[in-house]
Amino acid sequence: MGKIIRAITSDGLIYATAIDSTDIVSDAENIHKTSAVVTAALGRTLTAASLMGNSLKGKNDSLTIRISGGGPAGSIIAVSDSSGNVRGYVQNPIVEIPLNNYGKLDVKGAVGTDGTLTVVKDLGLKEPFSGSVKLISGEIAEDITAYYAISEQTPTVCALGVLVNPDLSVKAAGGYIIQLLPSAGEDTITKLEDSIKNTDSVTNMMVRGLTPEDILKTVLKNFAVEILDEATAGYVCSCSKQRVEKALISIGKKDLEELAKDEKGTEVKCHFCNKTYNFTQDEIKALIKK
Repeated sequence: MGKIIRAITSDGLIYATAIDSTDIVSDAENIHKTSAVVTAALGRTLTAASLMGNSLKGKNDSLTIRISGGGPAGSIIAVSDSSGNVRGYVQNPIVEIPLNNYGKLDVKGAVGTDGTLTVVKDLGLKEPFSGSVKLISGEIAEDITAYYAISEQTPTVCALGVLVNPDLSVKAAGGYIIQLLPSAGEDTITKLEDSIKNTDSVTNMMVRGLTPEDILKTVLKNFAVEILDEATAGYVCSCSKQRVEKALISIGKKDLEELAKDEKGTEVKCHFCNKTYNFTQDEIKALIKK
């Protein structure tokens, strides 16, 4: 399970969240059999979604991140509940491209930069809140920062990281989001900029053994940090046969009648967890009547 820490500085001017999402990203890699660079791209997106979803207030609230950058990985989707439990999907799980100029996985090259990052928050209202920004880097963390600045007018620092082993397993994954609260002034901004200057990468800190709490205290070294709470989150899919039935009904009577012609029945696979649901010919015919 992933570990999420939420904190605030003692002066009440900065809110921060950090997560160790190694287990979450490992589960995603095992399910989707992603190549190294796609593991990094999907893992960063899942990590961001978990951090953002954990900040939602309602028990049934949810948050979806959709990234469409025009790169070879295709669209990336991550969905989180208000506890930070996430599930995700990538259009093309296998992408093989050279390392970037820094000798690291080229997430930007896999994701692309010709597109958008969209965040949808379902807060149980009549219509979900949706905000979309143009991708500025394709590295995901910078794009999350841009989303908060443009769509929510919240000054934010986001850092995300996924370290993949040579055997494609996940060695470390995590991230943090730091946000200035409305009463923060220029002095707080300057102090924060000095605090995060020359900070090591998330994965390097994790490899050194730092916990999410340690990471927040390191990144906010110029501030007194008060931990608000600690929670766990995992890669959790909410699919069920009942939900798949509703999805099949939504495709319309005509398409269902076509499916009903197959005496062998119909097989439906969940994009998020790869679980397969089988429907007999009679079950499809019963759905048509609904």
